[in-house]
Amino acid sequence: MKIETFVRKQVYILFGLALGIVAAYVSTNYPSLLSTVPAPTPTIMPTVSATPSATPVARHGGEFVTVVSVVDGDTIKIEGGEVVRYIGINTPETVAPGKSVECFGKEASAKNKELVQGKVVELTRDVSQRDRYGRLLRYVWLGDTMINEILVREGYAQVSTYPPDVAKTDVLLEAQRQAREEEKGLWRICPPSTPTPKINITATPSAAITP
Repeated sequence: MKIETFVRKQVYILFGLALGIVAAYVSTNYPSLLSTVPAPTPTIMPTVSATPSATPVARHGGEFVTVVSVVDGDTIKIEGGEVVRYIGINTPETVAPGKSVECFGKEASAKNKELVQGKVVELTRDVSQRDRYGRLLRYVWLGDTMINEILVREGYAQVSTYPPDVAKTDVLLEAQRQAREEEKGLWRICPPSTPTPKINITATPSAAITP
């Protein structure tokens, strides 16, 4: 019995050594065989920002509004039903009662729509609050871009200013000078009889602003 017990112990020891050797060999040469169960994929939780979306900054001291629709090249409707007339410019007519559609009028309206419709814009005033038609008189901004100036610079509008709302006249006149020199928009398409810019020195804005 003692011999059998001794032999059995020796067999167990040899068997254990064999298993250890095999395990070491497999782990060294075939590590993939040991990965019988795939590691769980970590769950990535979505990041929720604790900071609310940024509120637009009034860069020009004005108020933010949403443009609901475009009336024509120099007039828009905003949320709440107010109508806004751009200060310092005049685009060819498309909707004025009793007047036919003027040269480049449709293009000016389309450009204005492309620039502002459905967008949040910043409105700033000059001196006058409204014109004689009850429309708000405003400069219209998208960031640092003044839409009044862009329409003039790209040849969709002419300068048309009336005191006391003349704060941006020099900027608008320079934009118009460039548009004329480069023959942009209406300066290239429309007949030479197109009216020259309206720079009125005496008229009050309530009586002078055109439709």
